Amino acid sequence: MNLLSSESVWLCLAATTVLGVILCRSKSPGQLQSQAVCLAALWGGAWLLSLSLFCNLLLFSLSCFLLYVCSSDQELLPVDQKAVLVTGSDSGFGHALAKHLDKLGFTVFAGVLDEKGSGAEELRKSCSERLSVLQMDVTKPEEIKDAHSKVIERIKDKGLWAVVNNAGIFHLPIDGELIPMTDYKKCMAVNYFGAVEVTKAFLPLLRKSKGRLVNVSSMGGTVPLQMLAAYNSTKAALTMFSSIMRQELSKWGVKVIIIQPGAFRTNIVGTNDKWEKLEKGILDQLPQDVQEDYSQDYIMLVWKNYLKYMMGKSNPDITPVLRDIQQAISAKKPSPLYAPGQLAFLWICFNSYSPTSFFDYVTLKIFPIPRALSMSN
Repeated sequence: MNLLSSESVWLCLAATTVLGVILCRSKSPGQLQSQAVCLAALWGGAWLLSLSLFCNLLLFSLSCFLLYVCSSDQELLPVDQKAVLVTGSDSGFGHALAKHLDKLGFTVFAGVLDEKGSGAEELRKSCSERLSVLQMDVTKPEEIKDAHSKVIERIKDKGLWAVVNNAGIFHLPIDGELIPMTDYKKCMAVNYFGAVEVTKAFLPLLRKSKGRLVNVSSMGGTVPLQMLAAYNSTKAALTMFSSIMRQELSKWGVKVIIIQPGAFRTNIVGTNDKWEKLEKGILDQLPQDVQEDYSQDYIMLVWKNYLKYMMGKSNPDITPVLRDIQQAISAKKPSPLYAPGQLAFLWICFNSYSPTSFFDYVTLKIFPIPRALSMSN
């Protein structure tokens, strides 16, 4: 049979054309680009498997529907000085987002860990009077309660339109067996319990405005990555919490959106002094047999190599993250999930649909292994 005369092949070519046209006309090319690539891969697989014309028609209809849902109605709602609370605004995504929303005309409440720190001072100097800096350590219920009171005092009857749970911390990237329990608990306290507590405190205001709850998770909340057992576990918990809240809050008209960024360069990584202190803490608390199995050289080098690898792969331009969060806040019909960053959405799909053994094989090739394991092999 001549492949070029096959109805399935021509249908695949037509589907590719349609995907390309929709992608080119999209107002959010970054998000749709990854989705279009995934669907194109699906079509390639359909062609290689020589599926029937009926199956290809079914796939074609599904592809068009999915991209239509993703690309349709990207109209942005008017700002009208809508009020938005952003946690973790001292630096990184939160700091840049607070500035970005202020420029767009939003009334911004920038929650910070240290209201006297350089990040808070920078916001006060560079932003308009619409922005208020709030002392808000998300692990301290009394500070959340105080911030809540100040928000109500400021907005009065205008309402709170959105809460962006962005505050988060990282840990020394190393094998999960070596991460101290204190680091597991600290990550969970900030990245998960902090977001939950902020959500619970401000939800009555969001229900009143039928607004938005935007939780900044991570690609690692879906994709298992070595050396990040504590961090990724907290983001997985936040992702699941967000998914359940999306279902529960739909009856109130509140939309819940998850942001799962890929690799972006922010100062969440911290300083060398910080990491060296954490490394010393790990070495001090490890049993002797565990140190011998992993070797001190491995413990001292693996996290440094990992951070170097992360910095090399991270994008210093965080514009895609800001754009997607703005879309989550302002779009008339936002997507329930945004995955800004190069290949972030593809990694999520790869983990979701590839065989577990194959995914593990690919990721295990990226990272080193402890000395004892390499010797035994």
